[in-house]
Amino acid sequence: MIFSIADTFIKRPVLTTVCTILILLLGGVCIPLLPIEYIPQISPIQVQISASYVGADPQTIETTVTTPIERKLNGTPDLSYYSSTSVAGSSNISAYFPVNTNKYLDQVNVQNNLQQAIPLLPSSVQQQGVTVKTASTSILAAYGFYSPENTYDARFISNYVDLYVNDEIARVPGVGQVNIFGQQQYAMRFWLDPNALASRAVTVGDVVSAVQSQNAIAGGGAIGSEPSPQGQRYQIPIKLQGQIKNVTDAENIVVKTDTNGALIKLKDVGRAELGAQSYTSAAKINGKPGVAFAVYQLPGSNALEVSRLVEAKMEELRQNFPPGIIAESVFDTVSFVEESNKEVIYTLGEAIFLVQRG
Repeated sequence: MIFSIADTFIKRPVLTTVCTILILLLGGVCIPLLPIEYIPQISPIQVQISASYVGADPQTIETTVTTPIERKLNGTPDLSYYSSTSVAGSSNISAYFPVNTNKYLDQVNVQNNLQQAIPLLPSSVQQQGVTVKTASTSILAAYGFYSPENTYDARFISNYVDLYVNDEIARVPGVGQVNIFGQQQYAMRFWLDPNALASRAVTVGDVVSAVQSQNAIAGGGAIGSEPSPQGQRYQIPIKLQGQIKNVTDAENIVVKTDTNGALIKLKDVGRAELGAQSYTSAAKINGKPGVAFAVYQLPGSNALEVSRLVEAKMEELRQNFPPGIIAESVFDTVSFVEESNKEVIYTLGEAIFLVQRG
């Protein structure tokens, strides 16, 4: 059979030429459609589960967050295996699926099983939410944000990147995930004096309950709303200041009322300050405090195209940066991909030359 096909093409050079041209045309059409990645998708599909538990130690996170989620992941269709990491303040679980499965269906199956674990998690973890994403395990590009003249501190830069850069880059086509290293989000921190607490018979639980109850958004209704007197012509909405705006508001929170009816405020048993939510990580860019912003691509996407779109969006965002903040590329895998493409073209040219000479 093989010899008969070979004889056919040897005896019919026109047919051979036409078939060769068709193969070259099909190959030329398919080349732009091929995904180009730093690491091709030959490893298992990875679905990442992330949860935050601010203030908790690794053992507590392992027991109350990571283990309940892992137990509910068992039985997920096509799940090969999973691995987890529990560190101070966060839990990260990676579920792996075979390459030939649908990554979107894998993510849906993980989310469905995850919903069974949500009621078992601590209330603070439920409030912040648990994220499920499918993204490449390798970083496509990373940018460093910092202030060369120390105009802004790391907290300001971190919050600016989180508010005005994070979501913009995450919406770029082909971007699967973004991660901020050295993130220090603004948070109101309370420092309590044990002696002042004991002298006023106030417990830490009293302070926590007071902060939770007096730092909430509530609807105030409106003056003149129905049912209203006849002839009422106006309605005035009422806006209540329920959330803490600054340190003064925080220190004036009423913690308790003593036996004489006097109000015990937070400033009577401690103090408040505007700081960072967590100090467990920090980043320096060119020796200056800042944050590193890492971009991960979606599996199967074109690394060159995604990198081009991300850089274009970054150039657009740079126009609105506060004076004194700059963003520089500190890690880039696209140059390796570009050089690899050049080598492929050179190798193809050499092969064509050698075949023609032969």
